[in-house]
Amino acid sequence: MSDDTTAPFLFPAVGRKKVIADFDGGRLTSDGGVMLLAAAERRLGIADSLAGLIADPRNPLFVTHSVADILRARMLAIACGYEDADDLDHLRTDPGFKLACGRLPDSGHDLCSQPTVSRWENAPSLREVVRLTYAMVDTYCTSYARPPAAVTLDIDDTLDVVRASADGLVQRPPRRALLHADPCL
Repeated sequence: MSDDTTAPFLFPAVGRKKVIADFDGGRLTSDGGVMLLAAAERRLGIADSLAGLIADPRNPLFVTHSVADILRARMLAIACGYEDADDLDHLRTDPGFKLACGRLPDSGHDLCSQPTVSRWENAPSLREVVRLTYAMVDTYCTSYARPPAAVTLDIDDTLDVVRASADGLVQRPPRRALLHADPCL
């Protein structure tokens, strides 16, 4: 008789609790890969370095989710294919996402909700956005032993024609559609 089970996969501890990936049931997530993404993000320190560049005017006594926690949850959600902020309303209780963000699945606080994420997506000033951009370029360049001499960005735009009115009635497309350039890097 063959033993088809695999050895457990160990992750770094969260809140002095051992984290093991195993395949024998229990609280499940369909996004187990988020743990590997979170390990890479923490090693690079992306969320923490970006959070340090955004002013946080909130009273620290009433803060539940740090800016770094909010950014980390949003980045991991996007990396796992959840591009809409409202997906976090479901993911905030997902055991895999909670572990990836440093919270225990059962006893840890839930992750931030969509309204919290939306407030922070629009919070940075133009100056802060520029600083965030430079920080991401620095993170990219430091991933090389010697920074590349040049970087080529392939920027594609998408045609996004709105064909419905506010009351939900479909309208005929305009004779001349304007191109809304949402760059996709």
